[in-house]
Amino acid sequence: MLFTSLQFLLFLPLVVVIYFVSPLRYRWLWLLAASYYFYMSWKLEYGILLLLATTIAYTMARLMAGTEDRARRKLFLTISIATSLGMLFLFKYFNFFNESLSTFLTQFSLPYAVPGLEILLPVGISFYTFQTMSYTIDVYHRRLAPETHFGIFALYVAFFPQLAAGPITRAGILLPQFHQKQPLDAQRIGSGLQLILWGFFKKIVIADRLAVYVATVYNNPDAYHGLPILIATYFFAFQIYCDFSAYSDIAIGAARLMGYELMRNFRQPYFATSIPEFWGRWHISLSTWFRDYLYIPLGGNRVAQWRVYLNLLIVFVVSGLWHGANWTFVMWGALHGVYSALTVAWSRGWPPARAAKTEQARSAQEFSWGKLGKILLIFHLVLLAWVFFRADSIGDAFTLLRNATHLVPINGSSIVLINPNQWIIALGAIGILLAVNCLQERIGMAQLLARQPIWLR
Repeated sequence: MLFTSLQFLLFLPLVVVIYFVSPLRYRWLWLLAASYYFYMSWKLEYGILLLLATTIAYTMARLMAGTEDRARRKLFLTISIATSLGMLFLFKYFNFFNESLSTFLTQFSLPYAVPGLEILLPVGISFYTFQTMSYTIDVYHRRLAPETHFGIFALYVAFFPQLAAGPITRAGILLPQFHQKQPLDAQRIGSGLQLILWGFFKKIVIADRLAVYVATVYNNPDAYHGLPILIATYFFAFQIYCDFSAYSDIAIGAARLMGYELMRNFRQPYFATSIPEFWGRWHISLSTWFRDYLYIPLGGNRVAQWRVYLNLLIVFVVSGLWHGANWTFVMWGALHGVYSALTVAWSRGWPPARAAKTEQARSAQEFSWGKLGKILLIFHLVLLAWVFFRADSIGDAFTLLRNATHLVPINGSSIVLINPNQWIIALGAIGILLAVNCLQERIGMAQLLARQPIWLR
């Protein structure tokens, strides 16, 4: 069930109404049933996989809490992580690595006959496996007490607003909220609906409209040169931002209707003045997850300088692979790893959270041409990496980059035909997006709207 489907527009009000008319002690059960219905509406078997991941994480966390033996605790943690990663590898990465290995061995005329798996990628598996892993890791390190109520824990893993596309909200933030009474609050509901509406605007009006132009160019890289490629690439930067952030906005807004707060996932990322600041603003729940559960355990910035660079490269390559089973995503992650390593080499300091916080504090200062120059530089570095993220293959990405340098039309090149009204709507919508982001950067859109007359709102 997609957030932008008619089915969801009927599903969400029904869930919210029944939630508030239900007795307090049964609300968790209603939300759990609704969440599993939401997930299994894609494919019935997905529910079995989700329940399996939930049961293993819950059981291993309880077993860890029941013993002081360090070796046994580590064994239970290993079982939990291995199960989560095993499911993720089997359903998302097995065919990718299997085909890559087959292609590699074929180059040396070596026999390889392992068949691929005829399985579909379960929706949201990358998100809920990361949630269960962070939960068991936190329990192991005693940063979090294990949840004793299986139904509440199952709701934490399956909570429908965040299940399909995040944000990856930590157990320490969300689990306590499921134990609290969430009264009906008109102001909160209004805020949630505003956020959902803004998400719909970004997804349907901007992202889906730009996607048509972007797909036309990127699916036929040999046919286009110069301006069409440049326009498609700029359009994709806004398409991918509106796609990702719209789903986060709708998720946060839907949860807020019922009184639950999910973590903010995007904070005007294209206004960043450095790569660390960009990652402090882009997909925040994922970037902080990798920081806390991969970068820091690898040694973070507390190791030799060359190890810091290696740690950054590992984190971003894994992050790229997390986004999709294709070498284009690996290349995208590797580019950001190189950007981050160069940033550290330049400044001789990390960590991402502190650097991002410092840069965001500077962003609150008045406009300057130097700041604008940094914003444009970082935006175009990110834009270069987006070419690899969107291209169908590494070869296509280099073809697009090469053809983009031919600014003067050449024989055989094509142009993208688009209705003038579509151009006006697309560019106007991007203008609205940037204007709202500017306001959010300085004032906050919700606060600004609250000050206006009701007719204007």
